[in-house]
Amino acid sequence: MRLTVEQFAELVEEALRDIPSSIAACMENVAVDIEPMPDGRTCASVGIRSPRHLLGLYRGTPLTHRSVEQTGRLPDHITIYQRNIERICRTRDDIVRQVRKTVLHEVGHHFGLDEDDLEELGYR
Repeated sequence: MRLTVEQFAELVEEALRDIPSSIAACMENVAVDIEPMPDGRTCASVGIRSPRHLLGLYRGTPLTHRSVEQTGRLPDHITIYQRNIERICRTRDDIVRQVRKTVLHEVGHHFGLDEDDLEELGYR
C-alpha cells in the first residue's frame, strides 16, 4: 500500500494534532520531517543494520535531560520514514495506525521515555 507524500504528511499532521495541548506546548521547538527511507549513515549512527527496520527517529536532548543552563540549542528533530511504514502495512487503516504509533513513539523520546517505557505503553 502506498500513499502520496501529501496524504502521508496529512496522517503525520493528524497524529501531531491529536496530542493533548498541555503536552503539545512542550513541543514547540521540535521539527518533524518525513523522508522516504533512512540512509546508511543514519542507520549506523543508531546501530541498525538495515534501513528497512527504522520507522522513525528522534534526534535531540529529551526534556528530562535538559538544564536551565543550556541555551541557544537547535530544535530537536523527529523523522518519520514513509516507505518503511508503508512496507509493513497492508491497508490504509494499517498505515494510519502505524503512523500514529510511530509519531507518538518518537514524541515519547522527546519527553524522556526509553524503549522499555514505550513498549509498556504500547508504542513499540
